Amino acid sequence: MNKRSFFYGIGVGPGGSGLIPYAAYEALQDADIILTPKGKEANISIAKLCLKGLAIPETKFQNIIYNMDTEPDSLKAHYEAMAQNILNELNQNKIVAYLTLGDSLTYSTYSYTLQSLLKLCPDLPFKTFPGITSYSAIASSFNFPLGQGKERLLILPCPEDSLSLKADIESHDLVILMKIGYRLPMVIELLKIMNIDKHCVFASRLGLPGEFTCNDVSKIDQNEKLDYFSTMLIRKNKPDFIED
Repeated sequence: MNKRSFFYGIGVGPGGSGLIPYAAYEALQDADIILTPKGKEANISIAKLCLKGLAIPETKFQNIIYNMDTEPDSLKAHYEAMAQNILNELNQNKIVAYLTLGDSLTYSTYSYTLQSLLKLCPDLPFKTFPGITSYSAIASSFNFPLGQGKERLLILPCPEDSLSLKADIESHDLVILMKIGYRLPMVIELLKIMNIDKHCVFASRLGLPGEFTCNDVSKIDQNEKLDYFSTMLIRKNKPDFIED
């Protein structure tokens, strides 16, 4: 591989523009190709939207379709093919950047892409830039501390059943619940039963068109269809900063 070739992984934040690190912005200036992942049914890449207002030539951007299939063999083949295409560009003396929503290595498609690339090219020259996670952005939006003193914090993809979620909440002071999707009614019902719904916060598509936020999840319409990219901050006990 040519000495100039390089691969960047860049977290662009959870939504909205201006949230990427300055060092990552400089890397984008150097890049020949900026890969912007999007789903099959999506009209645009949300990750690309997060760069709105930055002086980056449109000719650098290249959409890639990512696979939402959960079947392991299908996912493996998808990322292997994607990695090979990226490697082909790198072998042509190019600098390639890969955008990802939120943080580069927190439940991110970039992590799978990087793993597949390193299998093909163990000496791959690369650098990963961190990004602002959805839950840190939500916490800032609500001035909601993510752990104080010796509080125990759990980051969790939403379980399928309420008993598992209840056990996770009871064994931690604060739970960051991600990838909620269709399970939202189950989650809200459990929080009501546990009598903690009024000091939990929720956000969907934060910083993007269609944003929805709520600082009392008991008020959420359970029949409303909210985005898969939804996150809830759950506190087992009412913190001092919330008044009755």
